Amino acid sequence: MEVDQLLSLSGSALAQAISSLLETPGLYVFSDILELPNVRELETGPHAPVYQLLNLFAYGTYSDYKERAASLPELTPSQKNKLRHLSIISLASNLKCLPYSLLLQQLELKNVRELEDLLIEAIYCDIIHGKLDQRNQQVEVDFSVGRDLGPNELGCVNTLLSKNAVLCGIEEQVSRANQYRESQLKVKVQVETEVSNLQKTLKASSASPSSGPAPGGAASNQDVDQPAEPRDPASSQEPRQPGKKSSKVKGDWNT
Repeated sequence: MEVDQLLSLSGSALAQAISSLLETPGLYVFSDILELPNVRELETGPHAPVYQLLNLFAYGTYSDYKERAASLPELTPSQKNKLRHLSIISLASNLKCLPYSLLLQQLELKNVRELEDLLIEAIYCDIIHGKLDQRNQQVEVDFSVGRDLGPNELGCVNTLLSKNAVLCGIEEQVSRANQYRESQLKVKVQVETEVSNLQKTLKASSASPSSGPAPGGAASNQDVDQPAEPRDPASSQEPRQPGKKSSKVKGDWNT
């Protein structure tokens, strides 16, 4: 039944239409129906239990129904199955590994076989994705659809969104800081590489021998290291050549 068709109903006809909607396969969101003006009129009338049951399908679980079963209409098998599906979605939103023991308690099922049949049905309905772990007696949930948010949950969602906005801002600042740090590290590595190359060049230049003749007047290493031998003063003079003895010529004395 379409929403437009519901708007044209009232009273017992509307209550009967709502009961049928709770059995409709694939329908797991009911808050839009609750907001219809003619549906809200059922809240205080003789069909208030039907309105409360619709509210329970929108926000509650099977355990909630069991606590209030005395004041609510009795569930049909299809409605009971739908409400159990909704309960699985609620549990999966908080836990990614659902123990069979918890599910058996919350859904009031008799044995594991009934539970696994219900879980397989929920997977085929595409409201949860996961794997049945029979060895560890649990279901590993990878994905679950969302449910309607109750009026009391909107404040929590706003707070959570505010925290997420703050976290996004912090993550952005951290990302910028990391980028700046990486750029500084690159500059540091580049400078260190250039300094290392310069040091290697200077060391190679100082270790290579000088080319070309030594400057004029400069003594060689051998000259500097070996002291000059002392000279004998006598040997420094050349030997005198033997000469003729000078003779004195006596002159004739004339008397």
